[in-house]
Amino acid sequence: MHEFSLMADLLRKIEELARRQQAQRVVCVRVRLGALSHISPAHFREHFVHGAAGTCAEGARLEVETSDDPDDPHAQDILLRSIDVA
Repeated sequence: MHEFSLMADLLRKIEELARRQQAQRVVCVRVRLGALSHISPAHFREHFVHGAAGTCAEGARLEVETSDDPDDPHAQDILLRSIDVA
C-alpha cells in the first residue's frame, strides 16, 4: 500500500502542475527513481498506469530514469522531473 500513497501524491502534483498550465491533459511524465526507492521501473509503471486512470495523466507516456547511487541525497526518493502537457 505504500506505493499507492506515493502514486496518489505524485498524481496530485501532476494534476496541480497541469491545472497551473491550464492544460487539458498530460502527454508525458518524467520521473527519477532513487537507488534506494525500493521500486523497479516496471512496478512503478504498473502503479502509474493504474493510478492515472481517469485523470489528466491517463495515457501519458512515462519516462523513468533510475539512479544507482546510494549516496545521492535523493536516493530514497521518487522525483517528478517534468511533465509535457497539451
